[in-house]
Amino acid sequence: MSDINQRIEVFAEIGSFLKQFAAETPASHHLNNTFYEPMLSAIARSKAENGWFTEENVRKALAAWGDELTRERLNAWVSRYTFIEPVQPKSIAVIMAGNLPLVGFHDFLTVLIFGHAVVAKLSNDDKRLLPLIAQMLIELHPDFKTRIKFVERVVAPDAVIATGSNNTARYFAHYFGKYPNIIRKNRTSVAVLNGDETDAELAGLGEDIFRYFGMGCRNVGKLYLPEGFDINRVFAAILPFAAVVQNHKYANNYDYHRAIFMLNKQPFLENGFVIFKEGESLHTPVSVIHYQRYPDAEALTQQLAIQADELQCVVGNAPNQIHFGQTQCPALWDYADGVDTVAFLLGLG
Repeated sequence: MSDINQRIEVFAEIGSFLKQFAAETPASHHLNNTFYEPMLSAIARSKAENGWFTEENVRKALAAWGDELTRERLNAWVSRYTFIEPVQPKSIAVIMAGNLPLVGFHDFLTVLIFGHAVVAKLSNDDKRLLPLIAQMLIELHPDFKTRIKFVERVVAPDAVIATGSNNTARYFAHYFGKYPNIIRKNRTSVAVLNGDETDAELAGLGEDIFRYFGMGCRNVGKLYLPEGFDINRVFAAILPFAAVVQNHKYANNYDYHRAIFMLNKQPFLENGFVIFKEGESLHTPVSVIHYQRYPDAEALTQQLAIQADELQCVVGNAPNQIHFGQTQCPALWDYADGVDTVAFLLGLG
């Protein structure tokens, strides 16, 4: 097959096509004649089949990948590794989650860019977008036809990359433990406030909380607040995201958890579209954000280190923390669960 530089060119073409879906009006692109209308149909069908996949969020996911799939970004990613084209491509099973639009695309991309064949098992919640992108890849470079396969059941792969819940992770470990594997479990993200945040930064926190309705591991589900911090500052900053409650699935979650907390006489704060509840747990249901006061920054740092295996992102202004509003903009080298997928593939030989 082609070398890695040719594959980068093909994915960069895909990126320029996807980027235009940030807007309603199509840009000029040579793939549009064949694929623009089918992509609009895939967006509509995704929305119809999965109530969490609003058109806004699907377009957001497509455009985010459009921004990342550039020649410059792809080359910067690949250049981090000493890469030798595999003599014989491995068959890599990728079992995908369906909580976000195109949530499995990074694994799909990584397997193909680094010269292997992907055997993809799609989630029923996200089955329209990736097959269409695969058709584009094959249109641009027919050699991909032998490297992309969609299956209902994974049989005897050379390696497995699987993403799911803690429960499905046990299932994956049972069935695929004999193969080289990456098996991902539940993770979540938190934000650490120090009291000096600007209103613009707190508004960015709203993006980290509410994008994709908080369904992803990169969504912030818990706030660590300094003693004395006025939580009403956060409520004021996130008001532009009130429209989330217009989604019936989100609204059902909000109404349900609000009712449960009231029946159990548990204290909470709410503003009509999100519930803030004091608690130590990192993991929260949709529409609920936990918060916890901390008196000592050093002790909090130690606590976060202990919780590292459960955390995907830590948002804040300290070094090594992700800036407010940026959790849903991971770079190609920001690997899920901190496991370097490329290193895993290169280690297969």
